[in-house]
Amino acid sequence: MNEEPSPKKAKYAWAVLRVALGWIFLWPFLDKTLGLGYATPSSGAWIHGGHPTRGFLGGVDGWFAGAFNAMADSLLVEWLFMLGLLLIGLSLILGIGVRVGCYAGALMLLLMYLAELPFRASTADGRGANNPFLDDHIVYGIALIGLSLAQAGRTWSLGAWWSRRPIVQKHPWLE
Repeated sequence: MNEEPSPKKAKYAWAVLRVALGWIFLWPFLDKTLGLGYATPSSGAWIHGGHPTRGFLGGVDGWFAGAFNAMADSLLVEWLFMLGLLLIGLSLILGIGVRVGCYAGALMLLLMYLAELPFRASTADGRGANNPFLDDHIVYGIALIGLSLAQAGRTWSLGAWWSRRPIVQKHPWLE
């Protein structure tokens, strides 16, 4: 197949990646809020008084354990985390505010990456890093930055409509 790469075709690949990453953020919001039984049992659901940050932040034992453990169960951190998951996920899926969503998502992923440093070799129970240098948080973060630079919110979404709104015309960073 000697077909030349096409920017038109590339924008569809970026759109698929945008929606996929949006779902990666939206799904944990839904599971942690409703306790759908995947990572969060029904009894641990946020709507049943569960603490969505307890499992991850409470279990941090790396270089920054003190800071991240102290954030576990904080009402402010729980609301910021859950709103972040929801708004980043919706932003990417709908194509509205993709730049803001991408940079906020990259920041959230960077914080999660820092919480896991230093990476540990996998243990018998499967916990630990598969790669001690690069993990999925960094790869997803790079993909989010690429989405922002590629203006991926304008394809298969409400992004083209959104980019024509007067407030977005005045403040392009809202695109």
